[in-house]
Amino acid sequence: MRGGGGTGFPPVPEQVSGYIATFHTHLSALLTCQSLTACGAAARMMPVPRKLSASCGTCVSYQADSPLLEQMDTDVERVFAVDGDSYTLLMENE
Repeated sequence: MRGGGGTGFPPVPEQVSGYIATFHTHLSALLTCQSLTACGAAARMMPVPRKLSASCGTCVSYQADSPLLEQMDTDVERVFAVDGDSYTLLMENE
């Protein structure tokens, strides 16, 4: 798993409206959504935006003070910071 902070990915932008995590499976998206909600993040499952792609077509959109990467299921594909219509890749699972 690769993520921001000296790994070739940009740091989390200062102004983000939320985060989007994409997944390889629907179950992984569901488990992560439940985990994020349990941590107090406002999370919901939704179709992946057209600008992004995902193996299963489902993503989790969430608002939190940080990306909460430790709450991601092992089948997470990518995590993006969202700023309007712009997406910054924060983490990619190889």
